[in-house]
Amino acid sequence: MNKKPIGDDKAQILSQSLGSKLVAGLEMAEFTSYKTGGKAAFFYTASEAQEVGRAILTAKENDIPLFLLGGGTNILVSDAGFDGLVVRVAVKGIEIIESCQIRCGAGERLEDLVDFATNNGLTGLEFAAGIVGSVGGAIYGNAGAYGGEVGNIITQMEVVKSNGVIGFVGPEYGQFEYRDSAFKRNDSVLIRADFKLEPGDPEEIRKRVTEIIETRKEKLPYEYPSAGCFFKNIPDDSQPHGKLAAGKLLEEIGAKGMSVGGATVSDKHANIIINTGDATSKDIRELADKLKVKVYREFGIMLEEEVIQVGEI
Repeated sequence: MNKKPIGDDKAQILSQSLGSKLVAGLEMAEFTSYKTGGKAAFFYTASEAQEVGRAILTAKENDIPLFLLGGGTNILVSDAGFDGLVVRVAVKGIEIIESCQIRCGAGERLEDLVDFATNNGLTGLEFAAGIVGSVGGAIYGNAGAYGGEVGNIITQMEVVKSNGVIGFVGPEYGQFEYRDSAFKRNDSVLIRADFKLEPGDPEEIRKRVTEIIETRKEKLPYEYPSAGCFFKNIPDDSQPHGKLAAGKLLEEIGAKGMSVGGATVSDKHANIIINTGDATSKDIRELADKLKVKVYREFGIMLEEEVIQVGEI
């Protein structure tokens, strides 16, 4: 049963500050790609920077646990839910602000940003074709593939800082590294970002995007709920691109087909845990832990999760 650590006084403060858009007891499973997770004590959808700032300050000033939600594609939420305020950052809008530069809201789908660039004959985002999730989430985790990373093409970002101040910062603020950014460590929240692309042939761009999407469909289990690759690749200078694929190690320990409850390692990709229909977050967590133990025993390497855990599991 979900606990209610937020007393009536704090619930009233949230209601007064955030208004009718505040919802109590919303199932988090509706907003995660795994389709698992219990209830959020309070859930708020912020479509403007000012709303994000107000929610952050209200939670901070009243000691209310806070979680910022993007597309929900790279998280594993406790079956007991989240005993605090979940703020869904849903700032929208995609536009060309000057030659070859696109401004995009954090709440837009990354797929829609790729389509927008393609339709306007702008190249540089093809690597992101088929990556599921929000633009904000992609920047938070510095999403990448096929030799490209989101952090490499950002020119500036609009953020809300922990004190509620809204402003633009340069790409260096993000401290982008492999599947990592400063947003994982500081209290700033991304609102919008500007991307610098290059002019290109729309047909050639569209052809490359289609090729990448088709390749992904062949290799990835899109038919099941998942969070994509569960573990990060391992830094290794002897490997192409300086990374040893976690999927290769998992393949070698026979991960494919391993299961706990409704959670199973995909037959298509050893680094993807899928929900076959009735998995709980606990099932997924236990299976991931088993995989980590087997890899460590075999290779002496402790895998690190890409997927972010929310709450105790």
